[in-house]
Order: sequence, then structure tokens, then C-alpha cells
Amino acid sequence: MAVPGWLARWPRLAGAGRLAWPRAPRRGAGHNRWSKVRNVKGPRDAERSRTFQRLALLLRSAAREGGPDPALNPQLANVVEQCRANNMPKASIAAAIQSAERPSPDTRLLCEARGPGGAAILLEIVTDNPRRSQRDVRLLLAQHGWVPGVDPGVRGGPRRPALRACPPAHRGALWEAPRGGFEERGVVRVAPSDGQGRPLGLEGALETALDVGATDVEEDDEGEGLKFLCPPGALCAVARALEAAGLRPLEAAVEFVPRARAALPGPAGERARRLLQALAGRPDVARCYHNIQWEEPPPPQ
Repeated sequence: MAVPGWLARWPRLAGAGRLAWPRAPRRGAGHNRWSKVRNVKGPRDAERSRTFQRLALLLRSAAREGGPDPALNPQLANVVEQCRANNMPKASIAAAIQSAERPSPDTRLLCEARGPGGAAILLEIVTDNPRRSQRDVRLLLAQHGWVPGVDPGVRGGPRRPALRACPPAHRGALWEAPRGGFEERGVVRVAPSDGQGRPLGLEGALETALDVGATDVEEDDEGEGLKFLCPPGALCAVARALEAAGLRPLEAAVEFVPRARAALPGPAGERARRLLQALAGRPDVARCYHNIQWEEPPPPQ
């Protein structure tokens, strides 16, 4: 077969009388630097950024309510300890506290949502637009199929997710216990082993709780350690006593603990997990509590 004159000037392309298009480069096995950045470092940095953003919201809110001095503001001191436990930079902590001195329209709300089988979610929201935040959270609940029931206190009303805002009774009150199935408790999470590396059992932890002034000990759903429950006013004293007893406190904070657990098996449990992950991604949701009893450990959020 004769090769055209214009093609004879490129011998490499005139192998069989037709153009030989360059082959696509082979794809590697994925063991390169960019794949690690995209699949490992990227999600980890995004989660770290969301955690720091929530802690900064809590720092500003606590500083506005009780002052910028952690020695005179126990709630601010507890949030600062949480920041240190999450390796938040010291400069970021100081900047968040100083920003509380500037006037800001931020509002702190507690919103409770009801789910199937007696499940409940309690959200701590810090936002500059409460109406917008409640509307977005209500829409998010509806998208995940959570509680399309009648709004509490409205007979024959439209079917909508039950969401109740529980604002503080007065400006000086930083926490307001809701009327649902949660109670305000101090929670100190400790490592599964003591300072000498010995594993910490539940029976030994109960004896330690009696000595340090804690009221109860439970297994931590978020980790492998234990959590000591105490009154909110005794949180700092219990944390110091546990450290003096040889344990390793990881985090100390005032939280809302459910009075009773509700099991959600099957598709309802999967929808609840996706809902909690979606709520954790919202920047105005500072904390999220629930009373759901998982059949297996939930994925990390």
C-alpha cells in the first residue's frame, strides 16, 4: 500500500498507512503522594478544622456569658480543657476568647428533635440567625426521614419534624436543661489504662468514683475508655482527683446525658447514623447528643 506524500514526512506515524494515535498513559497503583493527601490528609484536616470551629464557638459563647478569665469562669475553663485535649493551638484559643469582647449577634440555643422508637437528639446551636438555623435543621431531619409527626402542642397541624428550641431562661444562664429525656451532667473521659499502663476495669473504676466524688461510671461510646459522671459544679474537682489517683483524663466537659436509651435496629438505625453525620458537618451545630443504642459501634464522625 502506497504511503501518501504528506504522511511520508513522519515515518513514525506511517507504520500501516494510518495515523498511530499516542496511547493513554498507564494509571499507577495509587501509591503516590497526591492519593494520600486526597484520601487521608484531606478528610483528616477537614474534620480537624470543623472541630476547631466548634470549639471556637463554645469559647466565644462561654467568654461572653461569664467573662474572659478561666479562673473565674468554670464553663470557660472546661471548654479550654477540651481545646487542649483536641490539640487546638494556644494562639487560636486566645484569639477566640479575645473575639468575645467584640459585639456579636450570636445566639445560643438548645434544640430537641424526636425520632422513631423513642429516639431523641439534642443539638446545641450557636448562630447569628436562629430562624435560619432551625429551618435548616428541620429540613435536614425531614430529608433523613426522621419523625414526620405532628408538632408538639398543635392538634391537627401539619406533619413536620418535631423540633423545639430551648433558649436560656435569662442571660446569665449558660445552660438550660431541656424538658426531654436528657439531664445535665459533668463527664470526665479517661484512658483505658492508668498512668502505669495497667488496664482499667469497670469494678475498679466504681471504687475510684466513690473516692473522687463521681456518681456513676459508664463505658465510653466514643472510645475504648470509661467516662465518670458527676454534678456539673464538681467537674473540675473530679477531674483533678482522677488525675491524682493515677488515671489519665482525656476530656472533661458539661454534657447532656440521656436518661434512657432507645434501640434503632435496621434501616432506622442507618438513617439515624447518616443524620448524625450530616448534623456534625454543620458549622452552627456546636454539640450533638443522642440517646440511641447502636447494635454495633457507629463509624467515627
